[in-house]
Amino acid sequence: MNYLTYTYLLTPLHTGASAQAGNMMGIARESFNELPYIPSSSLRGKIRSVLATMHPEEAGTLFGEKIKDGSQPTEGEVWFADATLLLFPVASFSHQFVWITCPLWLSRWNRWLQNEDLGKVIEEWRSHLEEESSTKKAITSVSGNQIYLQGAILKEADVERIDKKATFWECLKQIPDGSGILDLKQKLVVLSNQDCASLVETGLQREVRIAIKDGEKTASDGSFRSEEAIPSETILFFPWGLKPGKNEQVTEKIRQSLQTILKDKLQFGGLEGLGRGWTDNKTVEIKFSKGE
Repeated sequence: MNYLTYTYLLTPLHTGASAQAGNMMGIARESFNELPYIPSSSLRGKIRSVLATMHPEEAGTLFGEKIKDGSQPTEGEVWFADATLLLFPVASFSHQFVWITCPLWLSRWNRWLQNEDLGKVIEEWRSHLEEESSTKKAITSVSGNQIYLQGAILKEADVERIDKKATFWECLKQIPDGSGILDLKQKLVVLSNQDCASLVETGLQREVRIAIKDGEKTASDGSFRSEEAIPSETILFFPWGLKPGKNEQVTEKIRQSLQTILKDKLQFGGLEGLGRGWTDNKTVEIKFSKGE
């Protein structure tokens, strides 16, 4: 069985990167487009640690046994893919903040949904945004003659409106609403892939941290560093699945708990002591067509 989990960031999320530039503690980024993401290894490690405390005897079978005492690792019964962006919040002088997305993100999402109507909408929007002859810079549900996006201005002639009755909205009903905050029918902006990536880069959260000397109010030598994080109110998604087990009765309880915790709040990434990485999750079953 295969599933799709939507992850709504309740607090900023820091996922450690393999490289660090100067004093900047960067986040994990996809290699070909530099977009932030949550690696599947981070997801798997956190989920395994939670379930191992609940079902210590079953965790090794479901996730695979680790190398221990000279024994070889074993293949588990569950797989996880990376969590990638679906909706990203950006500041707006005219509308406080809105959520942006793009044809690339929507297409990656629809690979798993396999929704034919959604696929047609994405292709239509892609042609409106990416073709050189197009005059449209955004597809949006946001009202107003002008939309301000972190310094960029979209005028009435630059945008195409999304019909409030469009079937597109049905696909979004599965996404967690952030306790009522998510209001896409009023605050969604679809941009070109390039414009979306640019706004993500400027919209990442960056904080400066300085350690203070004991008993003094001065900074310790070499204590300055900056930390990068994906901001709260971001929505990502990740596919995962359960393989048939040789004896599924052995992992029956942990399989049930896995689906339960992925419909609740979990903390991912680093800097957990600072409250980073709290997420609200919702999981739905997905079905592949025969032969795929």
